[in-house]
Amino acid sequence: MYYSEDVIEEVRQQNDIVSVVSGYVKLQRRGSNYFGLCPFHNEKSPSFSVSPGKQMYYCFGCGAGGGVFQFIMEYENYTFPEAVRFLADRVGISLPEEEYSEEAKRARDLKSSVLEINKMAAKFYYYQLRAPQGKRGMDYLRNRGLSDETMKHFGLGYAGQDGSALYRYLKKEGVSDTILKDSGLMQVNERQGMYDKFWNRVIFPIMDINHRVIGFGGRVMGDGKPKYLNSPETVVFDKSRNLYGLNFARVSKEKTLLVCEGYMDVISMHQAGFTNAVASLGTALTSRHASILKRYTDEVILTYDSDEAGVKAALRAIPLLKEAGVSTRVLHMDPYKDPDEFIKALGTEEFRKRIDQAENSFLFELSVMEKSYDMKDPDGKTRFFQAVAGKIAGLELEIERENYIEAVTGRYQISYEGMRRMVLNHLMQGVPTRQAPRPLERRVEKEDGMLKSQRLLLTWLTEYPELYPIVSVYVHPEDFTDELYCEVASMLYDQFEKNELNPARIINHFTEPEQQRTVAQIFNTEVPVDTVREREKAIADTIRRVKKNAVEAKSAKLDPTDIQGLQDLIRAQKGLEDLSKLHISLQQGQNKRDIKSR
Repeated sequence: MYYSEDVIEEVRQQNDIVSVVSGYVKLQRRGSNYFGLCPFHNEKSPSFSVSPGKQMYYCFGCGAGGGVFQFIMEYENYTFPEAVRFLADRVGISLPEEEYSEEAKRARDLKSSVLEINKMAAKFYYYQLRAPQGKRGMDYLRNRGLSDETMKHFGLGYAGQDGSALYRYLKKEGVSDTILKDSGLMQVNERQGMYDKFWNRVIFPIMDINHRVIGFGGRVMGDGKPKYLNSPETVVFDKSRNLYGLNFARVSKEKTLLVCEGYMDVISMHQAGFTNAVASLGTALTSRHASILKRYTDEVILTYDSDEAGVKAALRAIPLLKEAGVSTRVLHMDPYKDPDEFIKALGTEEFRKRIDQAENSFLFELSVMEKSYDMKDPDGKTRFFQAVAGKIAGLELEIERENYIEAVTGRYQISYEGMRRMVLNHLMQGVPTRQAPRPLERRVEKEDGMLKSQRLLLTWLTEYPELYPIVSVYVHPEDFTDELYCEVASMLYDQFEKNELNPARIINHFTEPEQQRTVAQIFNTEVPVDTVREREKAIADTIRRVKKNAVEAKSAKLDPTDIQGLQDLIRAQKGLEDLSKLHISLQQGQNKRDIKSR
């Protein structure tokens, strides 16, 4: 970690989470918390909660949660140190440079330098396009139908025939060869020395979601090879972690994202009003791209070219998106090759109709499969339906299988029962007999119930701090059966003992995103109760349940020869009898809550 815990805590305390989040999400107060539409998934009803008391956010819809650092990391795609610096700058806190290791300082300085050089290069290319020497590039872009406004919006530029123009400009600005070599903007060989990577090309600056130029793409003028050239991977540019146009598309009002093949598709679609279009950067869509898309949408529409390469790209992308939890449809552009051609020929309204009519990805896969079989031959047709049945059998949910059986039988006019039997035959092949599933299911259900009780208790401790003197008599950190829950409880109890309740500081202790989400859930668990009396009863019941589960867990692990352990267990069971008489009273005073036990 680059900064001490005290520095991190100072930055956190100066950045009230409601103030920070309200800069991204429209929040409305509801009781003691604020609610809005979750920025991490699409929803119609606000389920995104921000607690000023806990200095945490939590979405009851998708489970995203954490403190102010986690919000900035997830929303802005920042690392933890970047989030700390961003929030420190926001409130004018100067961070101590000496906290950086030498290696970390070098990495940070190199990254900053490359970003600055990219910014300078983008301005250079931008000027070149609009200068007399950029006429060839400007003619190309105007012939493609791009307006001056669109070219400005995407920062389009031009690298002329002079293969050293950018190099000379950057050297004049005092940039060293060492940094230029790391920037990805230059080529180096023994005969020519250092020269520009991009020349005789229209330039497409590639920006991250924060509009920082991280790389470039170039389209050659004429018949040179390669047709498109991209920056190599650098300290700021990773093709698998970025999508072209996402910096604009992520704030689109549309619920879906349109995934295209290239720069010009994205630009022409944005110009036509489809500002939710993105593209991968010269590579096929990857699982990491799919995960990034999931952060911004629940549904993707693939708008790849209609040629064979486009179909193959769609078939590769569909399972990756499904694995990431993204619903996928495929847009058909026949008889046109790509979105640009389609929009120019038929206009935006027709393209929007095609978006609305985009085909379910599973049915698209079947239509591609169908072309491999002779559907006029009875044997070929049978083999096709057997392949379809096998594909349906591979679906995880029974309801999903039933839905696709119904869709297939409707599309191909075949017997529903016949297809259903074929699917069942596939499911039965090679499936081992499951032995005694019900006890296992009951155990999992019980464990889930135990954890929910423990989450509830920890949530209520943060919401009713006055409960601690009572709860701590009966329930100790080691009574929490999950290792992470036990660690959280220990830290929370320690804060109570020091009179320093600070749930947000606890979440900052954990570095893994999944742990942070779990801790956020631990502190944001609720049960629906309508009255104070119901809540009192729920709290008392939860205390009893957590302690009872702890005693049972210890009893199951106890060695019969452990005399001391047996004596402790007897005392714990006696404590359960005392707990049966526990009654919690939440009496609302004028300025505070009084918690009584009797």
